[in-house]
Amino acid sequence: MEQELHQAVQANDIARVKGMLKTASLDKPNQDGDTPLLVAVKNNHIEISQLLIDAGANINYQNHQQDSPYLYVGAEGRTEILRYMLQHATPDEQVFNRYGGNALIPAAEKGHLNNVRLLLEESNTDIDHQNNFGYTALIEAIALTDGSKRYQDIVRVLLVQGANQQLKDNNNKTALDYAKERNYSEMIALLQYYQ
Repeated sequence: MEQELHQAVQANDIARVKGMLKTASLDKPNQDGDTPLLVAVKNNHIEISQLLIDAGANINYQNHQQDSPYLYVGAEGRTEILRYMLQHATPDEQVFNRYGGNALIPAAEKGHLNNVRLLLEESNTDIDHQNNFGYTALIEAIALTDGSKRYQDIVRVLLVQGANQQLKDNNNKTALDYAKERNYSEMIALLQYYQ
């Protein structure tokens, strides 16, 4: 039954998934360690993701890569599923990805502005959480990006929401240090404005 549920989710077969929700184990992982919900979010199957969340699927269950449905949708820009998750389930903000990061850090680094806003407005995510490298969302939005407009917008949102500019990563650098190193004049101006 569990394998059938995985196949139905993979195929985006909504009717079959609906028929199995009451009898199948919702959190039984496949060979990759992915639960049906993680398969659904990886494939951006919005309606099936919503069905599984409503049925009680665990949004915090981590696979072999330490991805959980919640961490994955945050990092990969699945805004519609993330919004639904935040409204209908409870993210465990102490569950971190393989880099020791929360959902906010990769959302900022990958340029998912809407996810950054959602996570800051509708979850209890720690805006200043530091991953294994000491990076915060603010540091990653500068240090690991091209400094373009969408990253400037993310930096602005993080600063308005009170991100701590004084935090240093494992290289003893702040967000401003990286902005200066990369000559990101707009970001330097933003950081100095919000100091």
